[in-house]
Amino acid sequence: MPHAAFVIHDTKDGVRQARFDGHRFVTHRVEIGFRQTDVRSHPGDDALIVDVACPSAGLSWVVLRWDVPWSSDLLILGDAWERSYGDLSWRHFEPGRVLPWSWLGYEPATHTTLGHGVKVRPRAFCSWTVDEGGYSLWLDVRNGGGPVHLGERVLEAATLVGTAAGSNKSPFELQQDLTAAMCDDPMPVAEPVVGCNNWYYAYGQNFGPAQILRDAETIVEYADGHPVRPFCVVDAGWTPGGGAPGGPWTAGTLGTFDDMPGFAADIKTRGARPGIWMRPAALTVVDDPARLRPGPRPARELPLDLTLQGNLDTIREDVARIVGWGFELVKHDFSTFDAFGRFGPAMGAELTDPGWHFADQSRTNAEILLRLYEVIREGAGEATLIGCNTVGHLAAGLVEVQRIGDDTSGRDWERTRRMGVNTLAYRLAQHGRFFVADADCVPCTPRTPWEKNRQFLDLVARSGTALFVSVDPRSRNPQVDADLRAAVRLALDGGDAGGVEPLDWLYSTTPRGWLTASGRRTYDWAEPFGVSPIGV
Repeated sequence: MPHAAFVIHDTKDGVRQARFDGHRFVTHRVEIGFRQTDVRSHPGDDALIVDVACPSAGLSWVVLRWDVPWSSDLLILGDAWERSYGDLSWRHFEPGRVLPWSWLGYEPATHTTLGHGVKVRPRAFCSWTVDEGGYSLWLDVRNGGGPVHLGERVLEAATLVGTAAGSNKSPFELQQDLTAAMCDDPMPVAEPVVGCNNWYYAYGQNFGPAQILRDAETIVEYADGHPVRPFCVVDAGWTPGGGAPGGPWTAGTLGTFDDMPGFAADIKTRGARPGIWMRPAALTVVDDPARLRPGPRPARELPLDLTLQGNLDTIREDVARIVGWGFELVKHDFSTFDAFGRFGPAMGAELTDPGWHFADQSRTNAEILLRLYEVIREGAGEATLIGCNTVGHLAAGLVEVQRIGDDTSGRDWERTRRMGVNTLAYRLAQHGRFFVADADCVPCTPRTPWEKNRQFLDLVARSGTALFVSVDPRSRNPQVDADLRAAVRLALDGGDAGGVEPLDWLYSTTPRGWLTASGRRTYDWAEPFGVSPIGV
């Protein structure tokens, strides 16, 4: 039980403390109740369900506070709202730092680690703050950029779990334990997820079926007869909407992708499993402006209001249509940005601009996104789903694969180092416990150094996480092909036995030392001039 509770109806009204009344906290308009339940993944452990009622007013936040003094040398690690952006790290006290979903604390003097989090698919956006005197859980129950209006219903906002402080396990092992406690039902995956993706050499421009079929033949060549068939994923640029703006998702671009069912069948005849990208929550042409989401959006962006049933029906139908064409994997992208008008680094504690609501003001932002993911799952049926720019904590249990970090790059190695290595180190514990983790593609292009990319390739393949490669045919040579063939075969086997573990992640945002089945391996991520601070 927390030591105190506070409520915020609207930011201009300030924070109000609730009084303790038996097993609940109350104000004249809000009731915060608690129920204990078992943690299925950890028999004997308890979890605490937080219920919130506010029938007569709007509500924005509920804050729960625990007063626990910490040692001054405590190192603290949080998660990310959606993808990470090269910004995860263990840090000393930053009392105002937003720690989405979960946090770990590590005391170097005693080698003790502890952790707290909320179970996946909560009905609130949940973040923590940690200061020298304790920690707080911030339950964001807003709708759009304003208060939610729950009416008479009681919101089951979140279920709290934690790991006991222990010194007999490494911080990484404790992170794995906490992650497992937060999710009882990850989507089952029968085989390793491995394939190719054309984005990092094409970037949505100047490609058609011939180039994709060549990619399919290449990845099948690298698989070299392995019984697990790799995917060939068509990324953005196949629709009339262009590279990323959105659908319609009813047909491919006239003159190139005229026959989508035939195209998917052609990929299969090459020995690969067809996959495709889409942006479900935005279109390039909308006949009725009432379908659009209020609030912030860039010029020419047409994001749909995700509380309108007609829009959800359209999204379900679009996903089902693509699967009906024969695509066995659907990568759905941009939905967090389309819901809030912000990407992860700009979300902070506010998520979106203030002062706007979705059409239905009775549901929280978390409930709105959760329903979107359920609708996409319904449309996809048995197809494999990859969530990208989706909130992994809400999508866990509804997608097989999750892009855990922002884009790597076929143009700039520094971006791959910063994004890919960082997210693999700090969110690797989610792999197999929330979903199959995807640290994004390993590029192989003329503009990026293969001696660096091949190290990232080796690490991802050994990790057992999803491995997608983006191979520009101009970069192929016998050595590159040999490297890719070995890594693809290893990834199709499931990676190293036991996976990998970052060793120097307490002190580096892109760890060089990793524990693998063959012992410690050291990777050199820096270029000859060091790590570039200017993006070259």
